[in-house]
Amino acid sequence: MSVRSISAVTLAVSDMARSVDFYGSKVGLEMLYGGASASFTSYKVGGGYINLVLDANRTPSWWGRLIFYVEDVDALHQRLVDAGLTPLTQPADASWGERYFHINDPDAHELSFAKPL
Repeated sequence: MSVRSISAVTLAVSDMARSVDFYGSKVGLEMLYGGASASFTSYKVGGGYINLVLDANRTPSWWGRLIFYVEDVDALHQRLVDAGLTPLTQPADASWGERYFHINDPDAHELSFAKPL
C-alpha cells in the first residue's frame, strides 16, 4: 500500500467570513459547502479540497506552506494586488523549474501559487 494523493487539507481559521472572502472572492476557488456564517466551508481544488474550520481562538503562526498550481501566476498575482492584498513575494522563476509567488491568507497560512516552467 502507498499514499497516492491528498484528498483534502483542512485549515483552522479565526474569522470564517474573512477567509471565505479571501479564498472565494479574491483567490477564486469554487465553494462547495458552507459560507461566511458557517463553521465549516469546503472548496474544490482540482481533484481535492481545501476545507476551512472555524476556530475563533486560533492565533496566527506560520506552520507550513500550501502550494497550488495555477494557469497564470502573474495574472493571479495581479488579481490579488488589485484586490488590495500584499503578496509576500513577486512572481519569480525558480531554479527548480517553477514560476511562483507567496502570500499569507488572513490566518497567516502561507500559500504558494506556482506553474511549472
